[in-house]
Amino acid sequence: MKNIVANDPQKLKGWGVDADPKNDPTYPMRERMNVSQDPDSKHRPKQQPIEVELLKSIERPTVSAVYGESAPPSGLSGMIRRFAFKYSESHYGHWLPLLVADRVNVVEGVLDDLMHGHVPNIFAEKGYKSEWKHNRTAFLTKMTTIALVTTGAVLLLTRDNGKKRRYKV
Repeated sequence: MKNIVANDPQKLKGWGVDADPKNDPTYPMRERMNVSQDPDSKHRPKQQPIEVELLKSIERPTVSAVYGESAPPSGLSGMIRRFAFKYSESHYGHWLPLLVADRVNVVEGVLDDLMHGHVPNIFAEKGYKSEWKHNRTAFLTKMTTIALVTTGAVLLLTRDNGKKRRYKV
């Protein structure tokens, strides 16, 4: 089968739909190379209808023409994402909360699975079998770190703070 994308990506329907032809940093190079304007702004597809909550960057005046809607923001991770999109993409206040939201979303997914009666196979889903086979040192380091952090958290949460309880008999 011939790879159409490698030969001419313009043949893909909707290719470069998000590109703004007025803000093309390669335009001078295109004139030198005598290349036509990509993408053709006359044949842009219609805006995808917005049917779910969509978070957009404050740098963009409009939403992207095409976007994913399989996992709209929800729960605690959604609240963190909404907070992150109040900041510019050039600010840590945008990216760090998004990283935290991803981790929170993983925990929400596991809890959702458990609530629906499905026990997730975390060992298989995280690819630990493959990591054990191909990168054993990193796997052991990761598991040791998890064990130490878990042990530390349990000890911290179950300590008595030096108070002796006196019981009346």
